[in-house]
Amino acid sequence: MSASDSPAPAPVDATAHAETRKLDRTMKPAWVFAIALGSAVGWGAFILPVEWLADGGTAGALIGFAIGTVLMAIIAVSYGLVIRALPVTGGELSFTLHAFGRYASFVVGWFLALAYACIIALNASAMTLVFRQLFPSVMERGYLYTIAGWDIHAPEVAVALAAMIIAGALNARGAALSGRFQFYACVIMMAAVAIILVWTAVLYLQNPVPLYRGFPAEVSPLAAIAVMVAFAPWAFVGFDNVPQAAGEFDFSPKKAMGLIVAAIFASGAIYLTMILVTSVAASHAGGSVDGSVWATADAITAMLGPVGRALVVIAVFMGVITGLNGFTVSASRILMTMGRARMLPPVLGRVSHRFGTPVVAVTAAILIASPSPFFGRSALLWIVDMTSVGVTVAYFVTCLVAFKIAEEDGWSPGKTKLAKVIAIVGAVLSVGFLLLLIVPGSPGALATEPLIALAAWVVLGIVFFVLRKPAVDEMPEEQLEQVILEG
Repeated sequence: MSASDSPAPAPVDATAHAETRKLDRTMKPAWVFAIALGSAVGWGAFILPVEWLADGGTAGALIGFAIGTVLMAIIAVSYGLVIRALPVTGGELSFTLHAFGRYASFVVGWFLALAYACIIALNASAMTLVFRQLFPSVMERGYLYTIAGWDIHAPEVAVALAAMIIAGALNARGAALSGRFQFYACVIMMAAVAIILVWTAVLYLQNPVPLYRGFPAEVSPLAAIAVMVAFAPWAFVGFDNVPQAAGEFDFSPKKAMGLIVAAIFASGAIYLTMILVTSVAASHAGGSVDGSVWATADAITAMLGPVGRALVVIAVFMGVITGLNGFTVSASRILMTMGRARMLPPVLGRVSHRFGTPVVAVTAAILIASPSPFFGRSALLWIVDMTSVGVTVAYFVTCLVAFKIAEEDGWSPGKTKLAKVIAIVGAVLSVGFLLLLIVPGSPGALATEPLIALAAWVVLGIVFFVLRKPAVDEMPEEQLEQVILEG
């Protein structure tokens, strides 16, 4: 056959190639540790300790968070086991797809996409608290309206939107840039916390003051501890950002378990440090911080002065930007994976040729979060509280996947038995955390507003599932395996 008789080459489908291109493997171990740590700590460790002391007392808060750290580390071991077997992008969604099929993975992905997008928004709103400390007169100008008791001001909306846009731009330009930034921000955050701790210890040894009350007078010590333990799934959410980016590791996935567990214990240490420091500072400040917008910073300022305030501002600023960055990574990877599985529009699965990142999914994650500044922090917290149900379900499903992998992967009998026990314990803990959220009267029971939001999101999910089901069913199993479990 002559060259002129040869069939013309098939045209290249650029769209299909963009949707199946693998992400660049640039994530180093230190960066992955920083993603887990920065995302888990976020803003809460530096803004909420005064509230935790009020709810649990010094002893209750310390004991509760110590217990919560250990319990979450047990669940994290199951994550490490699954990542070792399935080092792919998409985290729990991909895990569920492998073990339980498309429909179950849609449910997990639907809840996690909203959860991560809302935490992006929550970190952005926390940024406005930092700016309130730095520029109080500016941030209180431009009053717009009030929602659920929260005053909305134009500068706060602008700061929150700018924070989200910057986080999106950082992630769109490459995982290497994002990971390196995350690492250095975590180093600065840990240094600020260490200085605050040492300084407080020195002052305390020089002039001991009684710590804030051990337990609240109105509840039993056991109930006070239980309230703090109930915070654990929310306080440590973010360590599960690691499996979302497992397909981008430039190291063996066997290291993932150690990195995640180490990050949880480091996060726990930061939480416990800030609770203890705030207990000393609150006792030192007396009642001077009652009714403060940021009581933790005001209490530490009363004890350590302007330099102490600067250290807290630096710490929370680093916590906020690492939370923003980490959850933008995870939200975009979930959306990208759902796009590739046709659970959402396929355009979300595209990877940029220039940057090697899911630019469309990153943009979508920021767009989902962007309306939140206009509704105020109180309304946003209802949504975030609701999404804790989905995150807890993801913990449960991952532990089940770990159990299934332990059965199927042919490990030694001793290792298999231990992995199964850890997975079962993690699953039971996840159910316990879920019951704390949904059982009326429990320490962590959701209020009416988050339950309404949960019902609305479930209904919306059913609508999306019905609309996308034909496309999801149409994709052959082999293609699904290729784009998800090999992507």
